Amino acid sequence: MAKSVVHSQCGGYTLSVPNVQSLATSLDKSIQIPERYVRPEANADPIARTNEIELPVIDLAKLIDPEFSKEEAAKLHRTCQEWSFFQLVNHGVPEELIEGLKANTVEFFNKPLKEKMVYKQDNSGSVQGYGQTFVLSEEQKLDWSDMFYVTTRPVALRNMKFWPTSPSTFRDNMDRYSLELTKLASCLWQYIATNLGVAPEVFEQLFKDHPQGLRFNYYPPCPEADKVIGISPHSDATGFSLLLQINDVQGLQIRKDGEWIAVSALPNALIVNLGDITEVLSNGIYKSIEHRGMTNTQHPRISLVAFHGPDNSLMLRPLPEVVGDGKLNYGSMSYQEFMKAVFNKKLEGKSVIEKLKL
Repeated sequence: MAKSVVHSQCGGYTLSVPNVQSLATSLDKSIQIPERYVRPEANADPIARTNEIELPVIDLAKLIDPEFSKEEAAKLHRTCQEWSFFQLVNHGVPEELIEGLKANTVEFFNKPLKEKMVYKQDNSGSVQGYGQTFVLSEEQKLDWSDMFYVTTRPVALRNMKFWPTSPSTFRDNMDRYSLELTKLASCLWQYIATNLGVAPEVFEQLFKDHPQGLRFNYYPPCPEADKVIGISPHSDATGFSLLLQINDVQGLQIRKDGEWIAVSALPNALIVNLGDITEVLSNGIYKSIEHRGMTNTQHPRISLVAFHGPDNSLMLRPLPEVVGDGKLNYGSMSYQEFMKAVFNKKLEGKSVIEKLKL
């Protein structure tokens, strides 16, 4: 039996599975990939557009500029309603910081497995560390990826044993990036709240201390890339996520109108993805959306996702200011119970949030 890693805050566990990056280096075109990674559903659903598209773009500089703010805020509202995904440009995160973090990430994943395993997940009750998540059984189909996760906010919850000391600038860059995204998240919440007719201070209280975690994803190339999935279709169980493409290899796909659409990320833009928490709080005005990560035969794809969640004490339910005299579309559940439900299931679309719908 594989060793399990328990998530004490979420009530879930994940089984240890082989390192995919190492597995990928051992394969060539004459060797079939292991059966547990073969995913018939990879091409079962229709793909609307095989050519990559650019998501709607929101310009933060315009959003905060009094001259253009009203128009850009209206664009933000429409985009959140129609897409739930958008690219944020002129976001203010220093380019030198982004480039430094990119270089750190590539160097980390290029290290020998023995060095990366110094930071492996353990049985201390945390999802933090190097490994995989959402593996719940020995028979479960597996994703073609490895990940490295650290909690960054609140600072008191950081476990520094999982923060690599090499590259030498990695820790500092993660800390600086975490702070920049915290400021950015606070700014975005203000406009999202206002667009929903909610006082910004209400959202500030819901997301106090700005809980945040960084997940670094590595999708190795695969000789049979059309048979695997880098990360299974899912919606994010958070307020919103900020995705940074580390290298120039694309692979993000979103499910829109029942079809998969391949997304092309603008250089150094942050892709904002509204999560399940925002869907419930907005009573469904904004919806989280299924997405997945795909790989290819030639090059690895590397990405960094920053999750921004609510305060742990949140009672998850639609906000009265949003519902007004209208229909209540979701029931209520404590955020802790919601996260337990998420981590006690494999990644499977929007299966958890669907149970909250009335």
